[in-house]
Amino acid sequence: MKNAAMTARVLTTKVLATSLLLGAASATAYGAERVATFDLGSLDTLDALGLSDQVVGVPKSSLPEYLEQYGADDITDIGGLRSPDIEALANSKPHLILFTGRQGEWQREMEVIAPALNTGVQGDDYLATFDDNVRQLASRLHAEARAEEALETLHGEIEAQRDALSDAPRTLVVTHNDGNLTLNQHPVVHDVLGVKALDMPDSVTSETRGSRTFTPLSFEAIGEIDPAVVLVVDRSAAIGNEPADLEALEHDLTDAGASDVRLVSLTPALWYLSGGGLQSLAMQVEEVTAALSSSN
Repeated sequence: MKNAAMTARVLTTKVLATSLLLGAASATAYGAERVATFDLGSLDTLDALGLSDQVVGVPKSSLPEYLEQYGADDITDIGGLRSPDIEALANSKPHLILFTGRQGEWQREMEVIAPALNTGVQGDDYLATFDDNVRQLASRLHAEARAEEALETLHGEIEAQRDALSDAPRTLVVTHNDGNLTLNQHPVVHDVLGVKALDMPDSVTSETRGSRTFTPLSFEAIGEIDPAVVLVVDRSAAIGNEPADLEALEHDLTDAGASDVRLVSLTPALWYLSGGGLQSLAMQVEEVTAALSSSN
């Protein structure tokens, strides 16, 4: 794996370079649909395909740094990811509205304004659903050729990184929220990149809250699981709360008998808010590859 980290560093550059070449032509040549999107992954894809001129509404308070240009005054702020502003959405006069499960309860209200498309990446095959979403969006906006070339580049790089991570260290992914850790069987890590998910000991049990299931992890449980690396998706940091203190977490793990575990904090907004886009998937693959390659 000695060349894996070097290979990973060029992943995003290659994918974004392809996207920029594909997006060189004016977006107006590919259709004029006005798009409002609550799905930051789809916004990411629109940006990569050179269709930024067709974006008329976004949830500005949740924009990750690499999409901050969509906070411009000529784009409508359509509310929060969990608190859509339906009036502002209507005022943006979209022809198409993109949303995910976070906004599912407002779907009927959205459909009164314009056709609404759920672009959340769901199902058992993450990459297949991701590809379908990109192609469906590109077809709607007449950018099929650009999308196919971008997907071909991305898939080639993913395969290269899967090979590089074939002997990855024992890896556990967790979500941090207000000092608590829960299991995160993240599909980019385990499905897209093929890093083996670790078995949970009998002491680890799941809890159901509403329609969602969570698996809390104590420091003692992480010690039992015995990972070499813990990748941390920091929900708290992503939504503007107190971020995880990795030094304190490492101290607590040591006290619980897990002294050889290395913690790596993944980019919060990228992993919690804007995944599922052409650019974000490339960046996620790069982050995981760099983190796990440096452990060998």
